[in-house]
Amino acid sequence: MNVIAVIILIVLLFEFVLGLVSNLLNLKSLKMELPESLTDVYEPDKYRRSQEYTRSKTYFDLVSGAFSLLVLLIFWLLGGFNMLDTFARGIVDHPIVTGLIYIGVLMLLHTLISLPFGIYSTFVIEEQFGFNKTTPRTFVLDIVKGTCLLVVLGCPLLAVVLVFFEYAGEMAWIYGWVSVTIFSLTMAFIAPTWIMPLFNKFTPMESGDLKDSIFNYAKSVDFTISNILVMDGSKRSNKANAFFTGFGKNKRIALFDTLIEKHSTSEIVAVVAHEIGHYKKRHIPIGILIGVCSTGLLFYLLSLILDTSQLYDAFGMEEQSIYSGLVFFGFLYTPVELVLSTGRMAISRYHEYQADLWSIQTTGDPTSLVAGLKRLSSDTLSNLTPHPLQVFLTASHPPLLQRISAIHKYKG
Repeated sequence: MNVIAVIILIVLLFEFVLGLVSNLLNLKSLKMELPESLTDVYEPDKYRRSQEYTRSKTYFDLVSGAFSLLVLLIFWLLGGFNMLDTFARGIVDHPIVTGLIYIGVLMLLHTLISLPFGIYSTFVIEEQFGFNKTTPRTFVLDIVKGTCLLVVLGCPLLAVVLVFFEYAGEMAWIYGWVSVTIFSLTMAFIAPTWIMPLFNKFTPMESGDLKDSIFNYAKSVDFTISNILVMDGSKRSNKANAFFTGFGKNKRIALFDTLIEKHSTSEIVAVVAHEIGHYKKRHIPIGILIGVCSTGLLFYLLSLILDTSQLYDAFGMEEQSIYSGLVFFGFLYTPVELVLSTGRMAISRYHEYQADLWSIQTTGDPTSLVAGLKRLSSDTLSNLTPHPLQVFLTASHPPLLQRISAIHKYKG
């Protein structure tokens, strides 16, 4: 086992142990006593169920993560990566087509291994706690549609990246970076119109007090929207959400039907104001810029390691190839991605505080925002006392109690 193999093994084990420690600390931080500030939305039984939900999801993540790591190590140690390469080269001897087959089969294997866990999560855990509304038919169709999109959109992009690294020399990483960036930005524009409707139904909101209140608020903060859409989120889950689709003059607000069903008009306006706050504070372009820079770093580091023979020796490869190098580099990139991810999460949490502040400043109604956040937390059985390490590593939103405390400080 060469140096790179040892490094990758250490990286994989470190990532697993870090997740294990984080999850166990998260379970240990569960509090038996219901926080006094949440007694208005949490009954003792619901609070107990929220803790049971956290435990169930945590144990599930630990088991699925351990199983995935075990399968990966077995596949690696038994020479699976090289055997698959031999198989792909036996079908066609062309670096691009062979690469598509190689990576495609790996993704297929990953999907098949993950499928039982996805079924259990959806139809056992989510069902047990009253969230699941997904039918077996919808579940299967989602997989089929997702796979078709991956083939139609992902394969051409992967082929372009492979072509650049195969034939473009030292400039390959820049061409790859630019191509992926253009693809990502294009998808951000077309996804709301062409892709999201493949999975959910979006209907214009009917006229009424809620629609008038949202339009009036948007007008008061000089935020032009072309339409307010209602998404059939209840098709898959009882959980609620709201988000923006589109750009420029085609901006639209999408509300889950579950959000409209469970929240008052003032709470929904406060939540919409929060989302508009993200736009007004320029969080969206900041997120795009961070993503573009991260992609550039990934491609640059890839260009440095792709021709290193030890990378391929670490996985028992008889022949070097661009496509297998892409896969193996992914393992080496794990610690870099961990650092970048925690940074992105910290920025995201800061942006959430900013959006909360925007909401209460522009609506003048901190009470409704707090009530909406409480109800969202209660309806989703979210963990009210996550461990700081878990928050640091994975949380894109601050814990509820910290958000409420910050809102009260803003209000004061």
